[in-house]
Amino acid sequence: MVEAAKIDIDKTKRVVFHEITKPAIEEAFANTRDIDVDLVDAQQARRVLDRLVGYTLSPVLWSKVKKGTSAGRVQSVALKMVVDRENEIKSFEPVEYWSIDALLGITSEESVLKASLTSIDKAKKKPEINNEKEASEILQDLDGAGFRVIDYTTKESKRRPSAPFITSTLQQEASRRLRFSASRTMTLAQQLYEGIDMGSEGVEGLITYMRTDSTNVSAIALTEAKEYITGRYGLNYALGTPRTFSKRVQGAQEAHEAIRPTSVLRTPESLKDKLDRDQYRLYDLIWKRLVASQMAEAIYDRTAIDFDSNRSVSSKVYTFRSTGSVLKFDGFRILYTEAKDDEEEEEEKGLPLLSTGQEMHCNEIIKEQHFTEPPPRFTEASLIRNLEGEGIGRPSTYASIIGTIQERDYVRRERGRFEPTKLGIAVTEFLEEHFEDIVDVGFTAGMEKQLDDIAEGLIQWNPMLQEFYEPFDQAIETAKIEAVRVPREKIDEESDQVCEKCERPMVIRGGRNGRFIACSGFPDCKNTKPLTIGIKCRECNVGELAERKSKRGIFFGCTNYPDCKFAVNTKPIANPCPDCDGILIPSGRDNVRCPSKECGFRGSMEEFEEDGTQVELAS
Repeated sequence: MVEAAKIDIDKTKRVVFHEITKPAIEEAFANTRDIDVDLVDAQQARRVLDRLVGYTLSPVLWSKVKKGTSAGRVQSVALKMVVDRENEIKSFEPVEYWSIDALLGITSEESVLKASLTSIDKAKKKPEINNEKEASEILQDLDGAGFRVIDYTTKESKRRPSAPFITSTLQQEASRRLRFSASRTMTLAQQLYEGIDMGSEGVEGLITYMRTDSTNVSAIALTEAKEYITGRYGLNYALGTPRTFSKRVQGAQEAHEAIRPTSVLRTPESLKDKLDRDQYRLYDLIWKRLVASQMAEAIYDRTAIDFDSNRSVSSKVYTFRSTGSVLKFDGFRILYTEAKDDEEEEEEKGLPLLSTGQEMHCNEIIKEQHFTEPPPRFTEASLIRNLEGEGIGRPSTYASIIGTIQERDYVRRERGRFEPTKLGIAVTEFLEEHFEDIVDVGFTAGMEKQLDDIAEGLIQWNPMLQEFYEPFDQAIETAKIEAVRVPREKIDEESDQVCEKCERPMVIRGGRNGRFIACSGFPDCKNTKPLTIGIKCRECNVGELAERKSKRGIFFGCTNYPDCKFAVNTKPIANPCPDCDGILIPSGRDNVRCPSKECGFRGSMEEFEEDGTQVELAS
């Protein structure tokens, strides 16, 4: 704007504020800054780079893969991560292994702990038990053996709270804890940032700017946090000196602040009548995370007990270990604990007080078969964490990236995890063959590093773009001429239905309003049907539930629309609700619930696994 209006840049100032409150805005105008030309150049280079890739590569996909497809500098790498993970899962071969546990007791009548085999004849490496024969031989060798305590160790350990939220961690935690999509989280955060009507106080911004990769917190907020912690929980829970967190994110802009409440003294409870349910839940999460970050560490006693066998048949010495931990001081955990994604929360388990040399009764030896498992599919939270860890994308881009790969029908969400579609796989394979750099994680991360270097004034933006554009443009022209169009059968999802008009197989295709079933004989036969999921609508008992798509994503609605307007955002399982005969939808990883407010049934997914696991789409 300054250049377009031909204003002298030396006489132009920049006003920067991170929260929309009267004091913050007044301070920003009182302390204006010069325009940072390097930052302007970096932003301009990023915009040009994104448009070069998107505007020139997407038309190639339209002609060679399918109309309506798109590619992007970060979007295509995110999709490749999902596709690569799916390939890992499909190529994974489970490996069998066995574990040996001993149930030990002070008397033969009662077992007080379970210990796991960790060593044979004092070998440093844990024994590998590859089959049932090897496991059974160990059980036979331990038949009638006794055990005694050879080491009892208790150590104090401390756990620090997590840093205040940055954009990516807010999106991840809101996904895990609140089940919000990244776009939903950012929409709510924008509302809290722009301001809520506080009645006589007017409109007040409740949180700081939500697109940030810095964990910095202002001195005022730190002081308020300490005041609140001391008053609410006591001095034991407060810190003498504010806790700071190291810069984790590549290229983090330290001038920004973490996402925090504009006033710690404005507690979530005090805003309950001012916010809607989802606004309240997100504000509560942000507020607790900031306050907890300035609270004392949690303190645990971690105990490890080692037992040696005696009187084994072969005279081998088998060492078993039992571990446990007890929370001594809850510290920040009294207020907040971070949700987990793939890993489970560590179980707190106390162990009995035993003495070195004490004899123990072995009440049972248990052998158990296991198989190694493939890596899990990405959740929204873990995909964002992966992108961030590779140094790809910026805080402002994660929500739109996740949204785009779903809107383009490149990935589908199944029980909260991303599965690539045939179209997504076809697009990735096409880009890998003809535009290898565009989907290469290392190349894209290197581009991000160059953009950060421009922002720091280390390199110029024009030469950097020129270096990228020349080989990229050549690849575009080559693909236009030489790339073979992807066959339709590589894109269309198969179905088990036959067209009643021409008896050709029907396939699943994507459209503006979501996926549908169409005759594979198109354009000769234009027969189409809604993509139903095999569940009757229990609202009208006439239509079936079918997959639909709106601006907010995939949902499942009645085929009897508009006469029946029933719809849910999550794909139901096959079983009806045992209480009201309505539908059941997955809740979290292992549970189901009835979405009816009048019913509210909740249960475990295991109860319905025989015939009620999530209904898969026809394939």
